[in-house]
Amino acid sequence: MKVILNADVKHLGEEGDVKLVAAGYARNFLFPRNLALPYNDTTIAYFESRKEEIEAKKAQKRADSASLKEKLDALTLVIKMPAGANGKLYGAVTNLSISEALTKEGYDIERKRIEVPGSTIKMVGKYVVRVRLYESSTAEITVSVEAQEEQKKTAEKADKKEAKAEKKEASSDAKAPEAEAPAAEEAKAE
Repeated sequence: MKVILNADVKHLGEEGDVKLVAAGYARNFLFPRNLALPYNDTTIAYFESRKEEIEAKKAQKRADSASLKEKLDALTLVIKMPAGANGKLYGAVTNLSISEALTKEGYDIERKRIEVPGSTIKMVGKYVVRVRLYESSTAEITVSVEAQEEQKKTAEKADKKEAKAEKKEASSDAKAPEAEAPAAEEAKAE
């Protein structure tokens, strides 16, 4: 069934595009949500009258995409992950972790638009990640994966060991007077 899209539909097209879709998809999803209209003379005339408005929206999206591309190309993300001595990460940097890092930097980009080489990063180093923007425009972000400081971890482990040792000492000190008390009572009884 031929339809004209009334709004941008993910994985299908943009407003004003003529698409050929399954009848059930159009009838059950697109038409009830007012995402598309049937392809006929009336809707063609309606979209012809809105053509300038639709083109202006597309031009605005292209301009926004170009400015975002410039900002992202200049961006270098630093992601710190726990890693071994040989530089191998104890986890992996994925498109989700990069998306979260971009959100912290103020960029709202879906993780599905981020293309990580080899789908994950498992070693410390610098990598180039592609981000798909509007139409065929893409940006390249430099991602620097660094190992977390091991000193903090070893200091935390040492603190935990000290705390456990102090608890053991405190519990043994508390038990010692109880053991002396029965011995003192036996001495009095004699």
